[in-house]
Amino acid sequence: MNRTSWLALPAALLLAGGLSAQRYITVTTEHTCLAFRVTDKQALEQIYFGGRLADAKELERAALPGSSAYTAFGGEHTFEAALRVVQGDGNTSTELRYAASRTESKGDGVVQTVISLRDAHYALEVDLCYTAYQAEDVIEQRVEVRNRQPESITLHNFASADLSFSAPAYYVTQFHGNWADEMNLREQRLTPGIKVIDSKLGVRSHQFAHPCFLLSLGQPAREDEGEVVGATLAWPGSFQLCFEVDPTNLLRVLAGANPYASSYALAAGESFQTPALLYSYSREGAGAISRRFHRWARRYGLKNGSGERYVLLNNWEATYFDFDEEKLTKIIDDAAKMGFELFLLDDGWFGNKHPRNSDSAGLGDWQTNAKKLPRGLPYLISECKKRGLKFGIWVEPEMVNPQSELYEQHPDWIITQPHRELSLSRNQLLLDLSNPAVQEFVYKAIDNILAGNPGIDYVKWDCNRYVTNGGSQHLPPEKQSHLWVDNARAVLGVMEKVSAKYPQVCFMACSGGGGRLDYGSLKFFSEYWISDNGDPLQRIFTQWGGGYFFPAVGMASHVSASPAHISGRSTPLKFRFDVAMSAKLGMDLQPAQLSAADYAFSKNAIATYKEIRPVVLYGDLYRLLSPYEGNRTALMYVSEDRLSAVLFSFLVRKEVYGNRQALLLKGLQPDKRYRLKEINRESGGWSRFAEYEGKSFSGEYLMTVGLRFAMYNEYESVVVQLQREE
Repeated sequence: MNRTSWLALPAALLLAGGLSAQRYITVTTEHTCLAFRVTDKQALEQIYFGGRLADAKELERAALPGSSAYTAFGGEHTFEAALRVVQGDGNTSTELRYAASRTESKGDGVVQTVISLRDAHYALEVDLCYTAYQAEDVIEQRVEVRNRQPESITLHNFASADLSFSAPAYYVTQFHGNWADEMNLREQRLTPGIKVIDSKLGVRSHQFAHPCFLLSLGQPAREDEGEVVGATLAWPGSFQLCFEVDPTNLLRVLAGANPYASSYALAAGESFQTPALLYSYSREGAGAISRRFHRWARRYGLKNGSGERYVLLNNWEATYFDFDEEKLTKIIDDAAKMGFELFLLDDGWFGNKHPRNSDSAGLGDWQTNAKKLPRGLPYLISECKKRGLKFGIWVEPEMVNPQSELYEQHPDWIITQPHRELSLSRNQLLLDLSNPAVQEFVYKAIDNILAGNPGIDYVKWDCNRYVTNGGSQHLPPEKQSHLWVDNARAVLGVMEKVSAKYPQVCFMACSGGGGRLDYGSLKFFSEYWISDNGDPLQRIFTQWGGGYFFPAVGMASHVSASPAHISGRSTPLKFRFDVAMSAKLGMDLQPAQLSAADYAFSKNAIATYKEIRPVVLYGDLYRLLSPYEGNRTALMYVSEDRLSAVLFSFLVRKEVYGNRQALLLKGLQPDKRYRLKEINRESGGWSRFAEYEGKSFSGEYLMTVGLRFAMYNEYESVVVQLQREE
């Protein structure tokens, strides 16, 4: 290893033997090693994070510099603190000392370690809890704080992790955006001082920023080389990522739930558990980080992460709120004939006293609208089953319209402040899930829909606004600041309860698009809706950003109408299909809206997608050309056994003289040959890929010389299937 990188990271495997076992704690995954030292004063220091060592005991042979593994406010520390507590007697300082550590194998390559710290004077306990996923090279870190004092204490800072690095330079890539423009990338070099990326939105916490980052050490992040750390917070509430470069050029990274306006009191005997921060270290650039997170997610991060996924047709853009049984039955029939596997009924199916005929009424009243659907959901479910389709339904259970029976009965159930006007967004209000009665209502609302309508296979769980005027009518005055934490915890609790009762139902996490893209939520969901914007050009950028941490198996991507309903941009049908097929394919564009030629193309594209689906959804992602660096962008998926691959290439802006960038493929076996076939071609169309069609090349050739075919036209796309020859 040509340079050492330092990180305040966890422990998963204790070194055996005598004094060393008491003074050093290490964690290893397949390719990484992390080490801590307990000083003579019983302080816990992080001393190393980098490539895995053949002999970890060598870390004990030199006096490596260390930094605090979890920095508490007080004493000589003058920078941002991971933990800040006001003790029961008013003392604002904390002095943490090492107490013990324990390691337990959870089986299947998962090792859990807890390092226990105690205040030097007060009965305050802090456990640093780490779960190391060996094969996936991902570490999950959380912190538990326990108050053993007879008096109440107050937490003001409560980071999930306190990570330290030493390098000549630091480059952070953040993910930002807004509704319909999510997951944009921006990289910058860190300078002395603090950079904070945060959300104060309570829910939909990722609307403006996202709680994930790439940290490149020594140079800007590269795809296939260099030291990179990737991290994402498993939390649907407000978050904070704090990057602080001190005068010695040491970088500390604090990550966790946002402490802003969220001080949290713990009575005697109570504990506080932070959300988990997930992170991975790579010496092979950002691409390796993504593939590790994707493999981890398919195994641990998503509900049924390696299970079946279905090509669905959604009625939303075709009908919005204007539908009835006859119209929906026609769409269901069209869906079956075209080859779809699931029909999703979106917003507008509920409410009677206040029918859901627009977004201004009905939220909270989860009874089927008798005028639109006189035979109820069972009729639609039956019509789907007759045609071999699965059935899905839209819900937004955390919300309420003022124009609803629920609000008329329970105006005290909403998040609002006294003596202030109601703060509406999309004509709706948030229910206060810090209230146990509201938690039970939200759970029962979903339970009643699923239990009362057997045969629902899919649920799109939406959340179309964030917290404003944040006050609880349930919490007492002294605990109003608990709302931001308690509401997010309660949402996760309801999700967990619903998911456990309905393990076979596929749930999609939707929050006005990409507002609930976090691994705290996603373990209860099989899919996520990364953006409401179906414009394929925008989707290229949004899906590119989302793919850094979140896998294609969950990334629902739909073919929409042209012009796109949000952007107004017109794009070719093939381009729309090819972009959607690079993730988990679905469609909002309706079969009845298509010409005969477009219908034939769409039906064939769906059948083609089913053939390549296993590679796209469960294969390894390789990014080839970034849309941020030129007019042409390309990515590919390679099956884990490297037998098959699928290449996607897009041109986003016309080039009069053609774009002839070489596509240097990745992830193939150099000594094996792969036969090439262009797929998803328009009928009778001339192919720019004709020179390669049907030919075979070695993996070495494809990765070294590459594919060189010109692309000229705006919104042009080429999809290539590769099959290894035996």
